[in-house]
Amino acid sequence: MGDELILENIERYIHLEKEEVNLLYSLLTPRTLKKKSFLLRQGEICKTENFITKGCLRMYSIDEGGFEHIVMFGVEGWWVSDLFSFFTGTASEYYIDALEDTELLQISKPDLERLYEQVPKFERFFRILLQNAFVAQQRRINQNLSFTAEQRYLDFIKKYPQLEQRIPQKQVAAYLGFTPVFLSMLRKKLSRQ
Repeated sequence: MGDELILENIERYIHLEKEEVNLLYSLLTPRTLKKKSFLLRQGEICKTENFITKGCLRMYSIDEGGFEHIVMFGVEGWWVSDLFSFFTGTASEYYIDALEDTELLQISKPDLERLYEQVPKFERFFRILLQNAFVAQQRRINQNLSFTAEQRYLDFIKKYPQLEQRIPQKQVAAYLGFTPVFLSMLRKKLSRQ
């Protein structure tokens, strides 16, 4: 299933010939994470791009007060990585851990470079992924600055309805910049409307 899912993800943007698919598969490494185990810890260098074939991950930081700030969640069909650490080779500011038992397909930076050299259209694919990530990040920043708390929550459940069912409410709150108590009050208010 993972092979089909990643191929479906890639072929939304580029078409691959059979030999290109075979090369891709030869460069991917499967990895399994148990729930609550780490893919990346703060201070480590992110050495892989990670495609989720099953499960759920979150990427977050912890501030000096011990509060979690969740940057993103990822589920089946999503790519998750600390891109800054991956591309610069510097220590990550983030943790990435599994919220569920998770299966990944990973590609290392040297293997990604090899893929670019041998199949140049993969540069287009990963450029599109980076563009989409940048647009999503800009959108999120704008929403955090200009949307009310209620608008942010409603947008989250509209955009990611499957996530609200899979992710603990305290983590949804951390992603949206709320306390769990505030999110509970907001959900109660919305259920009465």
